[in-house]
Amino acid sequence: MSQNAQQAATSMPEIAGFGRRFVALLIDWVVAMLSVSLLTSTPIYGPDATASAWVLLAFWIEVSVLDATLGFSIGKRVVGICVVGPNGRPIGLRAFVRTALVCLVLPPLLQNKEGRGLHDVVAGSVITYIHPRTTAE
Repeated sequence: MSQNAQQAATSMPEIAGFGRRFVALLIDWVVAMLSVSLLTSTPIYGPDATASAWVLLAFWIEVSVLDATLGFSIGKRVVGICVVGPNGRPIGLRAFVRTALVCLVLPPLLQNKEGRGLHDVVAGSVITYIHPRTTAE
């Protein structure tokens, strides 16, 4: 294998920006809230609102299952990002650990110099763009 081919095979995909990742998180949280509200026939807000523990559980299940199988959740798909492993494919069952760490809030805020959160480092994943961005020539 040539040096260029070897470097391309081991290079890290471009990491998606924090803004897109945050918007995807918000969309996924709203989807979880709506899902729990529909399943339990409770309002989204107010004194009889759905319990946050149920919303957190729905968020964990939704994001984990979709990231594990498709490589993106509903929110990630809307903003054009995905979760991939070192081989560029969905991360499988590691998505459940990754999303559990996201639910703890702090791991995504602890980022390394590459911009990967602790949850991505632990899961061996990267948040990248679904379609690689190209630069104008």
